[in-house]
Amino acid sequence: MEFRYLGNSGLKISEITYGNWLTHGSQVENEVAHACVRAALDAGISTFDTADVYANTKAESVLGEALKGERRESLEIFTKVYWPTGPGGKNDTGLSRKHIMESINGSLQRLQTDYVDLYQAHRYDTETPLEETMQAFADVVRQGKALYIGVSEWTADQIREGHALSKELGFQLISSQPQYSMLWRVIEPEVVPACEELGMSQIVWSPMAQGVLSGKYLPGQAPTEGRAADERMGKGMAGFLSEETLTAVQGLKPLAEEAGLTMPQLAIAWVLQNPNVAAALVGASRPEQVQDNVQAAGVKLDADLMAKIDEVLGDVVERDAGKTAENAPQGRVA
Repeated sequence: MEFRYLGNSGLKISEITYGNWLTHGSQVENEVAHACVRAALDAGISTFDTADVYANTKAESVLGEALKGERRESLEIFTKVYWPTGPGGKNDTGLSRKHIMESINGSLQRLQTDYVDLYQAHRYDTETPLEETMQAFADVVRQGKALYIGVSEWTADQIREGHALSKELGFQLISSQPQYSMLWRVIEPEVVPACEELGMSQIVWSPMAQGVLSGKYLPGQAPTEGRAADERMGKGMAGFLSEETLTAVQGLKPLAEEAGLTMPQLAIAWVLQNPNVAAALVGASRPEQVQDNVQAAGVKLDADLMAKIDEVLGDVVERDAGKTAENAPQGRVA
């Protein structure tokens, strides 16, 4: 495993970070979840990312139990706040002071820890003044409940405004957690340059484009396994499941073989070539997936291979910077 600094801070994290979105507390049994976390630890992963909304708080509880007994100082534990939790009442969502303060306390209890290393705004809250949100985060840091603050899926303008306020309040945003993969590069035109300027890193989710870059979904064939086979999740993946995209992805197989990598390893290694990326988030429903994914750590892809990847994927790559705002919630969900 290799480690990278998170933004302009002294915090180092494992460049392969274990995330439990869609798995712990929902798709896999707790025993399997614990085995996956153990596989991550055994592989040298020290950084674990979750959120209060995952499985409506159950994912945090499973992760807390799985990490119980580990030396806390040797781990970096991340969680997030924004989406509805609990019964989804009027104040059970968003980035109001009330919801942030109540949510951090709930997360710490479920994770069985006195603090999280990184607390992230899971989306931008259009219904709460940004000053209120950033003041609440400043107080969470001063209370020692979070060491650092980050954001997820914020636009470049939102990041700039939040960063300026954080500095005025005596702390600093150090990270952004966006979707990023060979197929989804919308952060490259605006978010990455802004973060480079401000001293922030990316912790990227879905480096395998929700499994599409594993190559298991074939053109002309209805998916029979994985997320695409699930009616609800498959709808959210529709943009990656076109015949054109699936055909292009199959063209990556010889490139992966040439590099001595599996398709998932190639996808994860690709995002890690971006110097503004501190970590790639990987999940798992089996320990073997963790063991395969960590082989992407430290892999260097040469310029020729990177160019070939661009050539193979061609026009199926999404690069529109406006997609971050387009996909953002326009108001609170609850």
